[in-house]
Amino acid sequence: MFARTQRARTIAVRVARQALGSEVSRLHPPSKIPYADSDDTAKPEYYTDHARPMHDRMEAYVLDLQDRLVTALESLDPSQKFVRDRWERSDGHGYGISCVLQDGAALEKAGVNVSVISGTLTPGQLKSMRDRRAQTAELLSDSEQFDFRVAGISVVVHPRNPHAPTAHMNYRRFEVFRQNAPEGEPPVMAWFGGGADLTPSYLFLEDAGHFHQTLKDACDAHDPSYYPRFKAWCDKYFSNVHRGETRGIGGIFFDDLDDKEPEQLFRFAYDAGNAFIRAYVPLVARRMAMPYTQRERDWQLIRRGHYAEFNLVYDRGTKFGLMTPGARIESILMSLPLAARWEYMNKPDPDSPEDLLLRAVRTTTTWTK
Repeated sequence: MFARTQRARTIAVRVARQALGSEVSRLHPPSKIPYADSDDTAKPEYYTDHARPMHDRMEAYVLDLQDRLVTALESLDPSQKFVRDRWERSDGHGYGISCVLQDGAALEKAGVNVSVISGTLTPGQLKSMRDRRAQTAELLSDSEQFDFRVAGISVVVHPRNPHAPTAHMNYRRFEVFRQNAPEGEPPVMAWFGGGADLTPSYLFLEDAGHFHQTLKDACDAHDPSYYPRFKAWCDKYFSNVHRGETRGIGGIFFDDLDDKEPEQLFRFAYDAGNAFIRAYVPLVARRMAMPYTQRERDWQLIRRGHYAEFNLVYDRGTKFGLMTPGARIESILMSLPLAARWEYMNKPDPDSPEDLLLRAVRTTTTWTK
């Protein structure tokens, strides 16, 4: 399917060699990306502190991962720094830290957000949760009201260079309690959710293989069934149904994960979240200084338009956030690109690099060994 990728790319570059912007000339891949090596460092205190409630340990983890990921991304262009915006909910039910970088040479827009919030589940949120799983419908009675609390990290990175892929990652732990439950009463139900996926505008087979293999290795360390199961789930979930294509080339995705002891699932989320740094940041370092053309920039913006379509029409996390009273809209919509483009009846030339990308998002592909 992709055998002619290199030939098509060579022709495209020959047709239009003029690179856009001066940013590529000053960008140089870092000699070392922080935290991108194998995760062989000593485990932090929260990893082994079994006396702490799981919610508190998840909060400590997402804050730690946020700091490490921001450091790794800033290493791509040390002249650009994330703005850290700590906010508190007006009702007192939680806080968040939004780390955002805009208009950088390497990163056009990137957000690394942590939210630790609680509240009462709205009827719409409860219906959505009951509809997606029979077990949830049994546990969350129609005659009762329920509160929730969640600690999670959400990441979206849109590089400037069309050859560098967009990526998304999030991990969270969600707990549901009976409303006004006594202090110390365990949650009615609790689960982990999350994943990571890659959305290139131009397909590089070695990048796709690296991203998927790194996630597979993290999954296999905990359960060999996880990667094939979560990859298929990702392909199905991140689908622009109205266009007959996936948002990108996938990764892993899971929700309502409660099939093992909480300690086992926490360790899996820890390893999978850490794997994102070494799965993704080296890809941006590899592609961010490549010359690109106006044609390639326009195609990138068209693909980002499709990215925005998914987030606004289908994404459950966006819908949940917008349905939550007192939600912080700027943080919820952080995932949207800084710029996008919609062209009427855009159709790439057959066998062009753009056409090969479309073929990739309109079929299911095995990217790992």
